Amino acid sequence: MQIEQSIKPRRGRPAKSPEDLEAMRATLIRNGMELLTERGYSSTGIDAILKPAGVPKGSFYYYFSSKEQFIGEVIDAYSAYFAQLLDRHLLNTAQTPLKRIQEFVEAASAGMARFNYKRGCLVGNLGQEMSTLPEVFRFQIESVFADWESRLAQCLRDAQQQGEISPSANPQMLAYIFWIGWEGAVLRAKLEQTDRPMKLFAQEFLNTNRHTTQP
Repeated sequence: MQIEQSIKPRRGRPAKSPEDLEAMRATLIRNGMELLTERGYSSTGIDAILKPAGVPKGSFYYYFSSKEQFIGEVIDAYSAYFAQLLDRHLLNTAQTPLKRIQEFVEAASAGMARFNYKRGCLVGNLGQEMSTLPEVFRFQIESVFADWESRLAQCLRDAQQQGEISPSANPQMLAYIFWIGWEGAVLRAKLEQTDRPMKLFAQEFLNTNRHTTQP
């Protein structure tokens, strides 16, 4: 998702007022989200994050106490953005539960296409680079996935109540399986530069778990 800049790039000394400080912090976090979603952690330097905002490299620690704090806040921001995307679709009671999942897939696929498949999943990218990240991020990344699983599991429970999936299904386990497969599909979509892996995975997931009654 492209996030519009709320302030013009500034150069020179760091912002002094509390409002300017928070605005610039928000801008740097947005820059971090975009770059980490596209390049990952190892290929993203602080300079690449600061330069578009006109912030001198030496001023980074004016806004964040450490690089670890910065990355942690970027993860939190991405988690909040993605949770909103999930809720927009998975809580849409105007659609049946499985249709909600399908519409989320369509929206996510369109988002990747909009950026020519250069951007994937930020937490998925970081998870693949865990060996190069401080260990403190392991719990944070796992927590984000757990949150996504919880949101999807609730939608699957709705599907179960409406007879769309089997009464014997385990919605929490299905949600866990979905996100494992989804992250692989997103990675393959970036590689192939097409949404086919994402749509194919989602189609197989829904078809496999859709409850059908025998005549």
